[in-house]
Amino acid sequence: MTTEEGYIKFQHIWYNSPIDIPGSVLNLLNFWRNKLYDINLIGVYENGIGFGNISIRNDDGTFFITGTATGRRSNLSSDDYALVNEWQIEKNRLICCGKTKASSEALTHAAIYEADDTIGSVIHVHSETMWKDLLKKIPATKMEVEYGTPEMAFELKNLLKDKDNIAKGIVVMGGHKEGILTFGENADKAGNRILEYYHQSLNNSTISNPESR
Repeated sequence: MTTEEGYIKFQHIWYNSPIDIPGSVLNLLNFWRNKLYDINLIGVYENGIGFGNISIRNDDGTFFITGTATGRRSNLSSDDYALVNEWQIEKNRLICCGKTKASSEALTHAAIYEADDTIGSVIHVHSETMWKDLLKKIPATKMEVEYGTPEMAFELKNLLKDKDNIAKGIVVMGGHKEGILTFGENADKAGNRILEYYHQSLNNSTISNPESR
């Protein structure tokens, strides 16, 4: 279990002001966020630290993302999302607005969007079962690279220079235990992808541990 999720490691310039999320976008964000929350891929640990987030990119390159410290809430309103307007990975800097600050993983989402302009949604979940099952099977970031850092952002951009890795649409965060990222041209693609791997990993775990059946 990670104990650091939720701590913002980049320079965060936040404008505390309401944002206008189109109803269709808010509904899509909440649909997938709620579905993943219900199976504990997004949520909060016993120590109060939240985990998991989802974002959707706009046509102008900005993106909406779940706010920091929202993992404990079962339902989110527009006030629980932030709009990321600008970022500079090399300067470890991000600018956002909303009634909440953007997730601590916002710079990671930005790096994935930079890697390919066909990516329209990114989802970050936590699952030790999935993480262990997938670590050696799919593209993974280096174990020494921590989440929420410029190094993680550059690591992801390097991984996604490979178009095959983009097509797979999933990355294990090697240095961020339990952390998994999925992405796709829209939230449905990213969401269904994580559900597919989730059920596969549960099945593999049951097969390898017959007593758990």
